[in-house]
Amino acid sequence: MKDQVHAAARRARTAAATLAVTHRADKDAALHAMADALVAGTAAIVSANDRDVEAARAAGTGENVVDRLRLDAGRVAAFAQGLRDVAALPDPVGEVVRGSTLPNGLRMQQVRVPMGVIGMIYEGRPNVTADAAAICLKAGSAVLLRGSSSAARSNAAIIDIMREALVGAGLPADAVQQIPADDRSSATHLMQARGLVDLVIPRGGAGLIQAVVEQSTVPVIETGVGNCHVYVDADADLDMALDIVLNAKTHRTSVCNAAESLLVHRAVADVFVPRVVAALHEAGVTVHGDPAFCATDAAVVEATDDDHAAEYLSLDISARVVESIDEAIAHIRTFSSGHTEAIVTSSLAASARFTTGVDSAAVMVNASTRFTDGGELGFGAEIGISTQKLHARGPMGLTEMTTTTFVVTGDGHVR
Repeated sequence: MKDQVHAAARRARTAAATLAVTHRADKDAALHAMADALVAGTAAIVSANDRDVEAARAAGTGENVVDRLRLDAGRVAAFAQGLRDVAALPDPVGEVVRGSTLPNGLRMQQVRVPMGVIGMIYEGRPNVTADAAAICLKAGSAVLLRGSSSAARSNAAIIDIMREALVGAGLPADAVQQIPADDRSSATHLMQARGLVDLVIPRGGAGLIQAVVEQSTVPVIETGVGNCHVYVDADADLDMALDIVLNAKTHRTSVCNAAESLLVHRAVADVFVPRVVAALHEAGVTVHGDPAFCATDAAVVEATDDDHAAEYLSLDISARVVESIDEAIAHIRTFSSGHTEAIVTSSLAASARFTTGVDSAAVMVNASTRFTDGGELGFGAEIGISTQKLHARGPMGLTEMTTTTFVVTGDGHVR
């Protein structure tokens, strides 16, 4: 398996050298060709996905995980549109980050350049296959896609269609390659292919991410789990707060930007807690609450620290009443995964205190946590949401998939 993975990485390096000098118009044309081909191949993709879903259910996989795996015509059309959205974005390659003429006459420019070869190790979300391919291609890099065995048929169908479209557009098929998922060692060989792979991005559950961070010898951008909080402030519009909590929790439970924790200021708790508990229960959500929440409704489950730290990815939410915004911030700093936090408030002072006090990749003011998404924020598709602090943080789009080169031009200068 090691030889197979390394051979793919070498082919990717060759393809990356071609992409590095490919003009934007050619990359965009390839992205449009890939998008058209995916739409045309919807039946084949959905058929392959049906077999993955059937196998997942037979294996006893939870419906929240199956939801992440499932594709239909609408979801295929959505990620195909994501490719077109990426094509419409400015090309980051060649962008001058900064530049100056030094006192000695040297002209310095820091220029964005492709990363090279990017390895993706991810769990059962086939849309990531198309998103990652699009972003890496536009950013001038080749990508090695190691999805999960649970989505192997879906990923293979998507990748085969995109590779054929790349060839038709005059670009190397090996710009997008699938790494086999039937052997667990393939992930290890990919993350340890130092010198062949320039960057590895894990995307999935906490176990996957931790394993890649600990075992990889290739540099890693860590995407994180999403224990996202909604804090309802003393100065919140409670109707707005109720809408935001319900959207953040129930719009789609199986994604990392779904809310998993709710904090309510004591000043509005008597009015808001009964309302939100009733609305959440009506939506099928189990509330894991502190004594103030438990006293509201016998159906509220007593919360533990494990509940407050959990990424449920289901119709569950932890909940607590806090005495102040500072207590809310302290709670979030203790239990948050650093993904997304939201405050509902009409106070500018409170929003400023919250946005500077929490330490997360994204902070929402009077908006649902569900907006932490590359597409929603105008980046086109995203390759993941980084919760680390080095190089890239938050939704990772084109810019985050580049590095820089310093170009220094002189006129016979010597030192």
